Amino acid sequence: MSLTNVFEIAGSGMNAQSIRINTTASNIANADSASSSVDETYRARKPWFAVMQKAMLSPDQNNQFQTRTDDIGHGVQVLGIVEKDAPLQARFQPDHPMANEDGYVYYPNVNIVEEMTDMMSSSRSYQMNVEVLKTAKQMLQRTLMLGQ
Repeated sequence: MSLTNVFEIAGSGMNAQSIRINTTASNIANADSASSSVDETYRARKPWFAVMQKAMLSPDQNNQFQTRTDDIGHGVQVLGIVEKDAPLQARFQPDHPMANEDGYVYYPNVNIVEEMTDMMSSSRSYQMNVEVLKTAKQMLQRTLMLGQ
């Protein structure tokens, strides 16, 4: 792996953590939204990450080039954003304007403590990727200075 790959890997990590922070912020913003039916209620969302593999050509025994994936990860890929399966919160509040005919109001399956923990974790991960970029930049600058 070359030093220039570090920029790709750290950049993909920063992108992934940015998406994670945004979905967490959306969950926190909608934590207290109420609905009169299960289908209309906001559900907490989480990003789904995977390690990117780099396809490479390598010769086999007959000197024929075959496509293979390298075992070393080459960054983070966001495969999608999925809704959590946790049950919604049904509260009996017959005087609430959003109450259904049975007197229940449905609230999202957002756990504020979990969301704040995710927010702190993704923020720290983003900062670490920034530090990796800074270090790689300094290493490249020092390498260029060797020729002077």
